Amino acid sequence: MAASRNKPSADDLPGRVGAFVAARLAPAESLCVGLSGGCDSVVLLHVLSRLGLGERLTAMHVHHGLSAHADAWAGFCSDFCGRLPVLLKIVRVSVDRQSGLGLEAAARAARYAALTQCGADNLVLAHHQGDQAETLLFNLLRGAGVTGASGMPAVRRVAGVNLLRPLLGVHRSVLEGYAQQHGLRWIEDESNADTRYSRNFLRHEVVPLLRQRFPAVEATLAQAATHFGEADELLAELAAVDWQNVREINGSSASMSRLRQLPVPRLKNLLRHRLRTLGWQVPVASRLDEFARQLLAAAPDRHPVLQLPDGVMRVADRQLHWLPQK
Repeated sequence: MAASRNKPSADDLPGRVGAFVAARLAPAESLCVGLSGGCDSVVLLHVLSRLGLGERLTAMHVHHGLSAHADAWAGFCSDFCGRLPVLLKIVRVSVDRQSGLGLEAAARAARYAALTQCGADNLVLAHHQGDQAETLLFNLLRGAGVTGASGMPAVRRVAGVNLLRPLLGVHRSVLEGYAQQHGLRWIEDESNADTRYSRNFLRHEVVPLLRQRFPAVEATLAQAATHFGEADELLAELAAVDWQNVREINGSSASMSRLRQLPVPRLKNLLRHRLRTLGWQVPVASRLDEFARQLLAAAPDRHPVLQLPDGVMRVADRQLHWLPQK
């Protein structure tokens, strides 16, 4: 495969990953790779293991117990890390099948909850260009806004750890080429072929069909996600300015009179930004739309309330308050 600026080869991969990490890793900071045992994470850990990070580099495997092969996968990861050598931590989690999220989303939530407790300064995940394209499509089909359309960020702060994704611009074929060059083996999760799961349906049915007409579909969608991400950053900056203009002296509530001076799109943008700043789950668009309408239309003796899983947005004393659940 010929190397080019737009389509890196397997030979380019160590330099690409090394430059990404070097630009974001402070001296003495540690990294932990989320190791599923699949091709992507196996390649990522192998590349990082050759950067001279020593004991600063570790790995974590999350054991869901959802597959009959789960123990074998954990054993594979243990053997692989032993050969590198990289210290591996195996964490067993229980997936809440009654969460209402569906098995796919519930397993992902359990995995992220475990990985963010890895104990390292940086958590490194192996999501690649195809994953980014699928995420964009998945979120758009759910009616997501600009934030959802921005897909997965390359860098994100979550639960006190820096989450890094150095492979978002890399096609899956490059990772497979690297694995073949270095004689790496990996495991295949049989659930990844089950098209009853939405992301698998997009990966195996929709994207290949799109590729027939648009050969660079994954790169194009990943680039679109980057554009949406830049727009999302600008909206966040606008919301931060608006928050400074509407917040009360106590710093935790907003003046209703000043909120009502905002156009509806800016009001909703501010509400979403405030919830994300607090770490609260943002409600579906229809609920937020209705609450914004109530804020603008309510008479002085009315006190609109929006109950959320993390707390309550409530109007009282001519101010909008965010009251966390006790």
